Amino acid sequence: MPDAVSGNPNVPVTYATPQVDRGDQMGKDTFLKLLVAQMRYQDPSKPVDSSQMIAQTATFTQVEKLEQLATLSATSLILQEQATAGALVGREVTYTNTNGEKVSGLVSSVRLATGESEALAIVAGQEVQVGRITAISTTPSSGTSSSAAS
Repeated sequence: MPDAVSGNPNVPVTYATPQVDRGDQMGKDTFLKLLVAQMRYQDPSKPVDSSQMIAQTATFTQVEKLEQLATLSATSLILQEQATAGALVGREVTYTNTNGEKVSGLVSSVRLATGESEALAIVAGQEVQVGRITAISTTPSSGTSSSAAS
């Protein structure tokens, strides 16, 4: 599939996702389990230093807040993509199709993005990924509403 900007078929297309699960990183649940296990198995005659306990609690709070920030950032990105897609309705666009040809047409509607898929513009009856659009104009150009350029 060609890249929407350069038409290069060797460039992979990627989409933002609201959450990334990686097995090699600790989440807040893992951190909390470790903290509870440490407290459970500590020697009662040698309790953990209070400054260490405060540092661990602060670290736990930071992990939790970073997860909240990542979720808000992903939500913001999805809302921005939806607003951008909605602004395309009624505009003339040019996009690169799967054969690498430039095609122009009027956007009649859009299908909004979800966590799993990119927003789609409906151009002359064809579903086009918003990321494949290379040009946008406010008024339709002269000629047909959907044509392949040479």
